[in-house]
Amino acid sequence: MRVQICAVGRLRQGPERDLYDDYLTRFDRTGRALALGPAQLIEVEDKKGGGMPAEAQLLQKAIPTGSLICTMDERGKVMSSPDFAKMLAGWRDQGRQDVSFVIGGADGIDPSLRAQADASLSFGKMVWPHMLVRVMLAEQLYRAVSILSGGPYHRA
Repeated sequence: MRVQICAVGRLRQGPERDLYDDYLTRFDRTGRALALGPAQLIEVEDKKGGGMPAEAQLLQKAIPTGSLICTMDERGKVMSSPDFAKMLAGWRDQGRQDVSFVIGGADGIDPSLRAQADASLSFGKMVWPHMLVRVMLAEQLYRAVSILSGGPYHRA
């Protein structure tokens, strides 16, 4: 199952980018044996300043046809890492070819795109910077394949 992270804005070089790249490399390496991955970052930018509706249109174009859509949103479901791993495995086992995790811009995700989502996840009730959410999602993807493969990374 291929994984797309469709996000508003560009993740520039720096510590966040280094962490993101490291976790996705680990995810791709470990997930391959589990039929999870590869992961791809698709970044969009609204250069015309159209706000959330314009960002939603750009994100919709970035999401592969037929992809399961999972928004990263403060209103989404909060779950444990093992439950997230089970959910990914479940999507894979249902025969999903693509899953797209959608991360909005500074103002979030337009309601029209949120309404199209098959799932919505939250990293808690606090609001996180959208660039940091990418890193957190990449880490959780790696943690999920580590859990599913019985690796030592997740200790709880």
